[in-house]
Amino acid sequence: MTDAFIEIPGVRNFRDAGGIGALRTGVLYRSGSLHTLTEEGAGRLKDLGLRTVVDLRSTFELEVWPDELHGLDVESLSVPTLPANREDLDRPWPEDQASLYPFMAETAGPSLAAVVRRLAEPGATPAVVHCAVGKDRTGLTIAVLQSLLGASPDEITADFLLSNIGLGLDKGPTPYIDETGSERISRPISAELLDSALTWIQTHHGDLPNYLAAHGVSPAELDALHANLSV
Repeated sequence: MTDAFIEIPGVRNFRDAGGIGALRTGVLYRSGSLHTLTEEGAGRLKDLGLRTVVDLRSTFELEVWPDELHGLDVESLSVPTLPANREDLDRPWPEDQASLYPFMAETAGPSLAAVVRRLAEPGATPAVVHCAVGKDRTGLTIAVLQSLLGASPDEITADFLLSNIGLGLDKGPTPYIDETGSERISRPISAELLDSALTWIQTHHGDLPNYLAAHGVSPAELDALHANLSV
């Protein structure tokens, strides 16, 4: 599956999310932020026919590191995976990964629903979904889309774990500077993390269609998603 990686200068962890289940290749990509995209990289995205950029980062991240699109003719959609402010909830965002993943499943319903609706629209694809490095927020979002398109749990997990290779985390945690200028540690992801998020959804809603329906996604929109993304 490492063949899914595509070199886009200035973008980390860019790869095709398709080729599993009924999700065809060339319609849905995943990556890290586009804020350091180069002109050469933009040219390659143009060659891919990119039409939509879905940004899962927070408003503050967008202010500090806005996507650099170099005049690409695309529609940008900002749908933060996590609540806009910690004060929006009665508890803070979890700092540890083990708590973060079920927390994302609990709070990301509106974001996931917005992504599904956009990708169900005519002319929305090819699209790229990204967050900061394309690992956690993007990982859950893409896993949901792949599952809706009939990919098996093993296929979804294998694609999810490719981010460890794409970000050099297969060699262990690495330091990075976050949007506030603070040094933090980026840690590898595991199958157990993704499973904890998907299990939360199953436990509380039964399945993904019911979860998305709770956030306003209709059966007709799911049918349109299939029509746009499937082989």
